[in-house]
Amino acid sequence: MAKTILYVDDSTTMVMSVRSTLEMNGFKVETAGDGEAAYAKLKSGLKPDLIITDINMPKMNGIELIKQVKALPGFRFTPILTLTTEGSSDRRDEAKKLGATGWLVKPVAGPDLVKVIKQLLPGA
Repeated sequence: MAKTILYVDDSTTMVMSVRSTLEMNGFKVETAGDGEAAYAKLKSGLKPDLIITDINMPKMNGIELIKQVKALPGFRFTPILTLTTEGSSDRRDEAKKLGATGWLVKPVAGPDLVKVIKQLLPGA
């Protein structure tokens, strides 16, 4: 059965590119344009195997999303990968403290992203 990934990014270009890469590699992809929309999907029953989030977004940024997701029942062990242009080690440390599993700085080549995902989701 295909693993489900929730990809959260306010850039429609990034969403189209990452969705295409992930779907070509056999993943089921759900998307949200910001943290608030992603959080609403999770609260209404979406249970992805992995969440990939941008950091700098309107409404609810990725740091706040990580914090909110980890507080939800049943999501404590859901891996969260950041995919962002943000290179600050302070932001990276903050995200990891809140529960982010990994941090990738854009741009990331499709095969490299898939390789990291397969490390986080054994059997994917």
